[in-house]
Amino acid sequence: MRKVVYEKYGDAGVLSLREVPEPSISDDQVLVGVKAVAINPLDWKLFEGQLKFLTGWKFPRGVGIEFAGEVLEVGKDVRSFKPGAPVFGMLEPFSGGALAEQLAVPANGLHPRPTTLSWAKAAALPIGGLSAIQIVDDLAQIQPDARVLVNGATGGVGAFVTQIARRRGARVTAAVSARGVALAERWGSAEVVDYGKTPVAGLGERFDVVVDLSGKLPYSAAKPLMAPKSVYVNCNPNPVDMLVGAVQNTYSGRKRRILQMKYRPEQLAQVCRWVEEGMEVVVGRTYAFTQFREAYEEVKAKGTLGKAVFLMDGATDEGADGR
Repeated sequence: MRKVVYEKYGDAGVLSLREVPEPSISDDQVLVGVKAVAINPLDWKLFEGQLKFLTGWKFPRGVGIEFAGEVLEVGKDVRSFKPGAPVFGMLEPFSGGALAEQLAVPANGLHPRPTTLSWAKAAALPIGGLSAIQIVDDLAQIQPDARVLVNGATGGVGAFVTQIARRRGARVTAAVSARGVALAERWGSAEVVDYGKTPVAGLGERFDVVVDLSGKLPYSAAKPLMAPKSVYVNCNPNPVDMLVGAVQNTYSGRKRRILQMKYRPEQLAQVCRWVEEGMEVVVGRTYAFTQFREAYEEVKAKGTLGKAVFLMDGATDEGADGR
């Protein structure tokens, strides 16, 4: 089978398409024929070597975390899936390797694909959905009528944060690029700010929760926007942020929370239920499997609404059946 790998750290030019042996499965695993793989910023942080202190120097390495596909084979102890079932899931983030034609995955790490979603949208669901529900319910504990600023409200995580916060009854101010204005309005945001025209740091309102998904609104800039008792959620922390936040949280009413997304099946199941009820999963752009270098270069440089997704050979993003 074919798989995208890299033998050293560097820009997207280090990625190559290789023929590798098809994976074998253990008794508790499922063999998945991959149909779609989502692009995440963590992908290029890994292959560029930004996190080599965590990933080490063992090569070759694969790329890609979130995927959707069809069950090809199940291990003898697997009862939850049968061949032909449409599924989606995510690999361990710092290992990756989803950008391949087949994957061997533990059965307990897979979920049935929501019937309303295409392959591409199912692949775009796990990380964004889990991150968002953990921001809204665990870190910020957003309550009805809370005043919430979401900076980057139509990105891969922000699209879910905005919609879930609205489901929790919050009054959302969505800060977006010009191309995201219509989406944020459609989701019922109380106010939509085009940050290309209006600097977010200059907003006059005070918020109960500030969620920065862009990495461009640090706590120091967000503090004047925060109510005396409020929460700032940092989704792009560095070690200094973690240390300072832990100290400050002991005495300040303006709390700092760090997103460290964890895989929680029950939360992902809840997000799937909301999707079945109509919550949108946004795929801003799709690429062919073989466009991996171009895709990573473009998405890193230009961004996209929601997620960008690779479609494997033969898969389409037309309709809920995704075939």
